[in-house]
Amino acid sequence: MRRLPLFPTLLVAAACLVMIGLGIWQLQRAGEKKALLARYAAAQGQPPIAFPTIPINEDALPLFRRASGNCVRVQSRRTAAGENRRGESGFLHIADCGSGAEGPGMAVELGWSKNPNAGAGWKGGEVEGVIAPDRKSRMRLVSATGLAGLEPSAPPSPASIPNNHLSYAIQWFLFAGIAALIYGLAVRKRLKQDAP
Repeated sequence: MRRLPLFPTLLVAAACLVMIGLGIWQLQRAGEKKALLARYAAAQGQPPIAFPTIPINEDALPLFRRASGNCVRVQSRRTAAGENRRGESGFLHIADCGSGAEGPGMAVELGWSKNPNAGAGWKGGEVEGVIAPDRKSRMRLVSATGLAGLEPSAPPSPASIPNNHLSYAIQWFLFAGIAALIYGLAVRKRLKQDAP
């Protein structure tokens, strides 16, 4: 009986083990994401809070909870792609605010518009809404009513956060199986060619 080529076999076996490990890790992440989404869904029914004005750990962010806050002064403005409550695409208008002498400040989503330059006249004030994730400041307060003449944005919802980890796990397991199959076919062909 002919022996398998040692180095290529070890290489393919190591690659398959890594891919299986990544698949198992994605299965674990799927469970963690499911628990996180359940926490976000539960936050929607909790009583309103004051928007946090002190630094918070990532795992303690009160995302999707109703809140109120005070934008003392607008420090900068930015836009992001988003939708209004009717599902129309356009621009979300976000103000990065100072909330006093201390604390990290707050980001406020003023509302939605087709015009990227709308809402520039807003100088700050009291805001009520829902806390949503934000790429720049980790979280922002989405106004329940459009401010500065803007339409209200689509309300943030945990349902908009996908839990793709199960499909990623299946992909990694398939990659491992396909790699093993291709290698097995290649070795079989080589052994047939080497046979007298």
